[in-house]
Amino acid sequence: MGKYLIEHLAKIPVEVDIASEFRYRNPLVDEKTLVIIISQSGETLDTFAALKEAKNKGARILSVVNVVGSSIARESHDVLYTWAGPEIAVASTKAYTTQIIALYEIALHMADLKGTLSKEEIKTIKDEMLNLPAKIEKALGNKEEIQKFASKNSGEKDVFFIGRGLDYAVALEGSLKLKEISYIHSDAYAAGELKHGPIALIEEGTVVVALMTQHELYEKMLSNVKEVKARGAYVFAIAKEGNREVETIADQTLYIPQVSDMLSPTVTVIPLQLLAYYMAVEKGCDVDMPRNLAKSVTVE
Repeated sequence: MGKYLIEHLAKIPVEVDIASEFRYRNPLVDEKTLVIIISQSGETLDTFAALKEAKNKGARILSVVNVVGSSIARESHDVLYTWAGPEIAVASTKAYTTQIIALYEIALHMADLKGTLSKEEIKTIKDEMLNLPAKIEKALGNKEEIQKFASKNSGEKDVFFIGRGLDYAVALEGSLKLKEISYIHSDAYAAGELKHGPIALIEEGTVVVALMTQHELYEKMLSNVKEVKARGAYVFAIAKEGNREVETIADQTLYIPQVSDMLSPTVTVIPLQLLAYYMAVEKGCDVDMPRNLAKSVTVE
């Protein structure tokens, strides 16, 4: 998400690294590099080790952290606190959502400093961001559709998520949450990669969650949905209000309120996290304390 936003708004190239892999690849980092460290707890060991590696190479460290005074916050040059409040569940919706908002703020600030967006363009985006709570609340009103999906599909062994652009980034989060709290095997794929291998896994009854909120990529996603449907998939589509054509293809469709493509992930991720929640509840899982998981990963 952050990579797309910073590159799109501020025109600065961005690399994304898995923290546990970062220091083992001899990263090309120097005093002209900004490293953004993202951690809810501020104590995640592999993320903290990545911070130290980058800092030792001269990079400036900006951390996006929820816990004030945590190890990562103390070691950073700059800190943007998410103020999500105490985290109860391991698979926390508010931690992820506030982290996304922090990344929007960073990208917009960079765009302002570099002049890649006008003051008017930045104000337009910020004004729409202030309307996001109302749109998220409206999205929460669709929970019956999600419960219906969960009651029908909670016994599945596999669920696949597909999307393009920012929808792919959201698909990764939806897939992660589903496997974390319902223990259903789940993978997310960039929809354009389906025919490079993953479509071989689609057979009669395979559940596919298709995210279709990006206007420029909507027609391509319709084509991808047709491809998996032709191979017997059961498709649960998430699209923006007004895009009714998807109903003629998908088995079940959930609509989110109209929102700009760039800001849609903040709304789209809510039904995906609810989906994981209701799937877990249907199976009788402990949603707040999934097996084998800890609130802060303190070992590598």
